[in-house]
Amino acid sequence: MFSAAKRLRSSGVLGLNERNADFIMRLNPRRLYPRVDDKVLTKQLALEAGMAVPDLYGVIEHQAEVRDFSAMVDDYSSFVVKPAQGSGGDGILVVTGRSERKRDKFRLSSGMLISDGEIQHHISNIVGGQYSLSGNRDKALIEYCVHFDPTLADVSFQGVPDIRVVVYRGYPAMAMVRLPTRASDGKANLHQGAVGAGVDMSCGKTLTGVLNDLLVEEHPDTGALVAGLAIPQWDFILESSARGYEVTGLGYLGVDMVIDDKRGPLILEMNARPGLNIQIANCTGLANRVARIDEIYNPDATPMERALAARREFPANESV
Repeated sequence: MFSAAKRLRSSGVLGLNERNADFIMRLNPRRLYPRVDDKVLTKQLALEAGMAVPDLYGVIEHQAEVRDFSAMVDDYSSFVVKPAQGSGGDGILVVTGRSERKRDKFRLSSGMLISDGEIQHHISNIVGGQYSLSGNRDKALIEYCVHFDPTLADVSFQGVPDIRVVVYRGYPAMAMVRLPTRASDGKANLHQGAVGAGVDMSCGKTLTGVLNDLLVEEHPDTGALVAGLAIPQWDFILESSARGYEVTGLGYLGVDMVIDDKRGPLILEMNARPGLNIQIANCTGLANRVARIDEIYNPDATPMERALAARREFPANESV
C-alpha cells in the first residue's frame, strides 16, 4: 500500500487531503466563498468584469414569488432553472421547448414533458433549500438555455457539454471537457455519470475520456471517439479562466464554461472546491503542475500572459 502511495506521489497525483489542506484552506479564504457559492453573485461579478455569462431572466427568492415564474418565461421557449447555491448539478432543470399543443407544458432535455405546475413545485423546493449547499433557504435562477457548439455534438447525449479549468494562483493548470450521457440525464456532471475528457493545454484538443473512474475511448451512448476534438476558441477560454482569479480572489479555483453556437464561450459558474477526477481524465497529476506554477509565478502577469504560460508549460506529454 505504501509503495503504491509513493508511486502516485512521485507521479504528481494530488490527493484529497493535500488538496484541502495545502490549496483550499491556504488559498481560498472562507469570506470569499459566497462569490462562487451564490450563482447570482458570481454572475454579477463576472458581468462587472466584462465576462460573458448566460442571460438571467429572473430570480425567485420567496415562496410568494413562485407564481411569477410563468410571466418570467412567457417570451422564451427554452430556459434553465437552477438553485443559486446548488452543487453537483442537483436541482437543475433544462427546458428545451414547449409543447406544440399546450403552452403550459414544457419539454426537458431528456424529452420528457413537464407541466408549468410541476416546474413551480420544483422551484418551491429550490427556494426551500432542498438543493442548497448549506440546507438553508435558497434562490432559484431562471436563465438562458445554452445551445452548444456543434463541434461536440457527437460526444454529447441530450445535454450541453461544458469545460472545467482548474486555476492555481491565476494560472490555468489543467482542463477537461465534461460530456453528458444517458446515465447523467443529459447533465455534464461526472458524479452523475457524465464522461470527462482531458484537454491538451497547449492546443485545446481532447484526450482520452474517463467514465466512473475508468478510462474510455468512446462515448457510451453515441459511440463517437472522445479524443482528438479541437475545442473552439481555446485561447479565449484559457484567458477567461485565468481572469476568474481576479474576479473571485480564490487561489485554487474551478471555472466552468460552455460554448454557445451563437454567443461563443460563456462562464457558467466557478467553484472553490474543484474535484480531482480531472487528473484521471488527463492521465497526469496536478501536483507537478502547481509546483511548476509556483516556480514561474509572476504577481504582475496579466490573465493573457498566464494563459500563454499554461499553453507553453503544460502540453499533453506527461503521464501518471
